[in-house]
Amino acid sequence: MFLARVIVVAVLAALSGVYVLAGAAGAVLVFAVQCLYTLWSRAWWLLAAQAVLVYWVTLGAGSSVVVLGFLAGSLLVTRWWALAPGVVFSAVVIAYARGGDVLTTLDLTITTVLMTLVVPGLIRLVERVDELHATRLALAAAAVGDERLRIAAELSDGLGRGLATIIDGVRRAADLGEVVDTARRSLAEARSAAAGYRAMSLGPELTTATSMLAAAEVSVEVRQGHAEPLGPAGALLATVLREAVTDVVRRGAARTCVIETTEQAGTVTLRVTDDGRRTAEDDDLAELAAQVRAAGGRLGSELSGQGRHTVEAALPAPQRLEERAPADVSVLLLTAVLVVFSVKALLQIPAHLLLPAAAMLAAIVVMQLRSVTGRPMAGLAVMAVLTYAPIPLFGPIWLGASGFLAGPVLLAFRPRTAWPLVAAIVAATGVIAARYGLPLPQGANVTASTLVTSLVIYSLLRLARIAKELQAAREDLARSAVVEERLRAARDLHDLLGHSLAAILLKCELARRLPQERARTELADVLEMAERARQDLRSVSGEHRDLSLAAEAESAASILRAARVEVTADLAHPPLPPEVETVLSAVLREAVTNVLRHSTARRCAIETAADDGLVTLSVRNDGARPAEARRGSSGLGNLTTRMNALNGRLTTGVEDGWFRLDAAVHLDPAGLTGDANGVGTVTRV
Repeated sequence: MFLARVIVVAVLAALSGVYVLAGAAGAVLVFAVQCLYTLWSRAWWLLAAQAVLVYWVTLGAGSSVVVLGFLAGSLLVTRWWALAPGVVFSAVVIAYARGGDVLTTLDLTITTVLMTLVVPGLIRLVERVDELHATRLALAAAAVGDERLRIAAELSDGLGRGLATIIDGVRRAADLGEVVDTARRSLAEARSAAAGYRAMSLGPELTTATSMLAAAEVSVEVRQGHAEPLGPAGALLATVLREAVTDVVRRGAARTCVIETTEQAGTVTLRVTDDGRRTAEDDDLAELAAQVRAAGGRLGSELSGQGRHTVEAALPAPQRLEERAPADVSVLLLTAVLVVFSVKALLQIPAHLLLPAAAMLAAIVVMQLRSVTGRPMAGLAVMAVLTYAPIPLFGPIWLGASGFLAGPVLLAFRPRTAWPLVAAIVAATGVIAARYGLPLPQGANVTASTLVTSLVIYSLLRLARIAKELQAAREDLARSAVVEERLRAARDLHDLLGHSLAAILLKCELARRLPQERARTELADVLEMAERARQDLRSVSGEHRDLSLAAEAESAASILRAARVEVTADLAHPPLPPEVETVLSAVLREAVTNVLRHSTARRCAIETAADDGLVTLSVRNDGARPAEARRGSSGLGNLTTRMNALNGRLTTGVEDGWFRLDAAVHLDPAGLTGDANGVGTVTRV
């Protein structure tokens, strides 16, 4: 990512800038080569150029031996890593030869080791951020693949075995009662599995509710503040949402509706508020309220003085396991740098003050690491106290701690606030140094070191946070992908396999009541449907399968006639893109299933048409029951989701005792492969 690279360059610039300010102009070339090596290429010739430069700057230009840490750090990420200790040792020899002072040599050695740790850490951080960014989609795909395998195993154990039993029983002309029982059991398993997969998310019901309200000309606003999946709580909340929205539509007086979900303190809450209630009559939610209470939640409604009616349901949120990632290299690097900085400071502390100084520096390190995961103002206040309060005790030696404070300040506040604060911290360091009478070069060095340390600490903190955010984003994407895969499986189970099993059950029931010769014809249809159900099962498990609208219409007519429903089917659509034909076929399946399950229909009409790029499917039956017509269903919710993916719409209604379901999809005329007017041949089934 670009931001990570900018931060790495800033760290390297801050580290090398100290030596440029000290008069080693060659450090600019060292910085340039280090940036190329870190961000662009690990070529051997860049490493060789860096070796020549650092030794020239150190031996020829008299720069600090700490510059050799750039080379030692770069070597650590190559197959020549064993040479890095030799480079550090050469820095020790050069430092001692120059001054002969053990304490000074020790200080320079520690600083060189610090540089040696920082450089490979920065290199690995860039690689880590790139890896996290590049593999986020791969992780989601792998999660979906694992989920598909799990779903396939679950369905094969139950539904797959049931279909095999049905096929074997029909072929052996076994007792049809056993076949019927198996079909009924398999259908119940399919519906139960679909409900279970769907219950993981409230999202589809929110989509359905939005469509229902929009169709009723109610302005709707959705504020989604919960995390998926919700598990059983999602199933109950979906039912509450469906009933509340159905009530809003039935009253027909609302103009606006707000649907809001929140999740906090272990509770997920759903609120549906509309402006269409004029009186405080009781809601028909008593049965649902009992279910919600049994699940450990609450359900109620109220009417405000402004005439806004609110239905609110609250349920315990599912236990969400915190995924503990292994310690990130960025945090390890930050910890190492903070510890080495602290050790450098302790070298200058008098022996009798070492214990309190070590305790205060340890507290500062802990506060720094806590700032990786948020903006703890209390921690920042503690660091401010530990930065300035000990100065009278330790004297100007403690001024180096101000760099530890300035780094988190840059992270905690917006730039327009942070930079003036950092400037104040740096200026305060210079003023305090002057008050203690430090020589100008030493005071300038302390002040510049404060700025450099703050930039290094800020950059490492920022990089650690970027790495954590990317890792969290990858995991969220993977979880979302798994939820979507379960919802897809739920839709396919309900719309495809559920329909096939319902048709098999109907045909088997019919065959039991027919003479043997006619029963054979129905059983032949059962075999064909069972084979198609096997294909549906593979589709549910993730194998893509296109459906034919003409074939579905023919199958629908056969099933409805078996149920003694008079059918007319007029198909006047042109050849369609596969994804459109598959979705419209699923709509037809659901519509026919609802005719069989939810009505007393005796006549049903199936029609398709196309005009100016608008393709429509209409299914009407004369057995609509008003209560069923007003009530939503998971099947219609599935279809609404499928239609939305194609920028289409799904509408339902009752006209003169006929229930009507219409699906319409707008297509680019170039996407139609039939006549230019969008109408192809007419097929009557």
